[in-house]
Amino acid sequence: MSDKAAIKVFIADDHAIVREGLKQILADTRDIVVSGEAENGSDALRLFRKSGCHVVLLDISMPDRSGIEVLKQIKKEKPELAVLMLSMHREDQYAIRSLKAGAAGYLTKQSAPKELVTAIRQVAGGLKYISPALAQELANHVGEDHEAAPHETLSDREYQTLTLIASGMTVGAIAKELSLSVKTVSEYRSRLLVKMKLKNSAELTHYAIRNGLID
Repeated sequence: MSDKAAIKVFIADDHAIVREGLKQILADTRDIVVSGEAENGSDALRLFRKSGCHVVLLDISMPDRSGIEVLKQIKKEKPELAVLMLSMHREDQYAIRSLKAGAAGYLTKQSAPKELVTAIRQVAGGLKYISPALAQELANHVGEDHEAAPHETLSDREYQTLTLIASGMTVGAIAKELSLSVKTVSEYRSRLLVKMKLKNSAELTHYAIRNGLID
């Protein structure tokens, strides 16, 4: 198949080894080509426009801005463009947030190469993609009266801060991880504690473990 007829994929991930691994997987397919790549959110927003891509593979944890923020901006500019989110996090943590923000699908980085290729082909064809495990999880909750849990009321950045604190990271380490100031991360922490009616990071961590928000 010629490159002109192939599905063009743009990869946005801050880990070079992950990008190379994804490119290697896609190099073994006849109908998918990589048309560009970026290592942070700002570069992704600047370069995806030039790539002529049909699908964006977007890491949910970018160093300068969250993947969901990048997703929302991409969908604002190109609503028809398929964005497939990639994450190290378990599906039930971020999948629903991603889909609500406009993602065409969600995959964990532990997914098999065959599943990645299937997902790209599916979203490129205008369909949604979720794994069988996530589909079952969603089906289990169909018909339930659902009152939003405290963590579901958080903004994307607040939720990301919650999971990082609960995983044992300090405010300083989180600031470095997200390329934010310590003051900004502290403000996120304060806001999420108020919203969730918790007193400190220890209570936050217990909540995250109890609700399966971290491994």
